[in-house]
Amino acid sequence: MGSAQVQGELWDAAAANWAELQEPTGSPLWRVMLDAAGVSDGTWLLDAGCGAGGASVIAAERGAQVSGIDASPALIEIARGRLPNGDFRVGDLEALPFEDATFDVVIAANSVQYATDRVRAVQELQRVCSPGGHVVLGTWSTPDKCEMRVIFGAGVGALPAPPPGDGPFGLSSPGALELLLEQAGLRVATTGEVDAPFDYVDMATFWRAQSAAGPLQGAMRQVGEARVRDAVTSAAQSFAQDDGTLSIKNSFRFVMATRQS
Repeated sequence: MGSAQVQGELWDAAAANWAELQEPTGSPLWRVMLDAAGVSDGTWLLDAGCGAGGASVIAAERGAQVSGIDASPALIEIARGRLPNGDFRVGDLEALPFEDATFDVVIAANSVQYATDRVRAVQELQRVCSPGGHVVLGTWSTPDKCEMRVIFGAGVGALPAPPPGDGPFGLSSPGALELLLEQAGLRVATTGEVDAPFDYVDMATFWRAQSAAGPLQGAMRQVGEARVRDAVTSAAQSFAQDDGTLSIKNSFRFVMATRQS
């Protein structure tokens, strides 16, 4: 079973909750990535790992012609509903179903880390980007700048053994995204960071949002929802405010590169 099929099944499980409650927290990252690449009227853009289409909608509002790809059929259906004029497809970042040099801008926000072969995935992003166009990758900043590290740690701690891979911060160390882009033959042009607090009206909403994520869906398949929920919501108590809301401070980083030829 390929990584896209595995990821698709996990992110399908609570797609509506993800689209409504958690995906919008990525808006600050999407906006700085689109700004960096100069996305505007007439831009042909690919949103690689588009999820439910949050970044795609913002790009379309700027006048871009948008395509998107994601491993989750359920999330793709939501994206299609949000942006009927977009071209949204179910597929794998490591084998994009688009012709060479199709897009002016390719963005991948918090998606490349889920690819089994990250270099291959970014090579595919480079392939479908036109010469002179831009590829922009976004991911978590370093753990010390992301309070979500506490939540991630609680989820992992609920498991009998750590899951394979290097986790959500696998591409967060300084130079990691740059190296990945350079290995794909791209020239790094600019980098940046942006704050993105995660705010929830109450603990129940926090859990609905967090449990929609693929990694926690995978954890619940291993040890059951109750064990994961208890671990994660217990850890989240430290972010609860006096009025019952939760606020978790995070930062994301992005790197934009240019295709030379």
